[in-house]
Amino acid sequence: MMTDKYCPRGEIKKIETEMWNLKVKGTDVVAYNRRFQQLALMCSRMFPEEVDKIEKYIGGLPDMILGSVKASKSKTMQEVIEFTTELMEDKTHAYAERQAERKRKYDDLP
Repeated sequence: MMTDKYCPRGEIKKIETEMWNLKVKGTDVVAYNRRFQQLALMCSRMFPEEVDKIEKYIGGLPDMILGSVKASKSKTMQEVIEFTTELMEDKTHAYAERQAERKRKYDDLP
């Protein structure tokens, strides 16, 4: 409501475009969460229902966690964000462990 009253129409269009194009960069889900929530507050009319916001949020996630987040069937934005953040942390931690294990194996070669 405030954006309709105090933001120029061109600015609102820019914000909506950024929202539609928003995606996770690399594995930085925390930054994605923050920016998504900022834009969602300014673009509230784009999401008449919570489920619409959840679908848009999930659509910006990387393929490596997209299916798992969809399958979680979380009912609220908070649940989706918490699940996504935890899942990404697990994935990046597992990747780091695999890299460390490969390095150890390489270092042990004669």
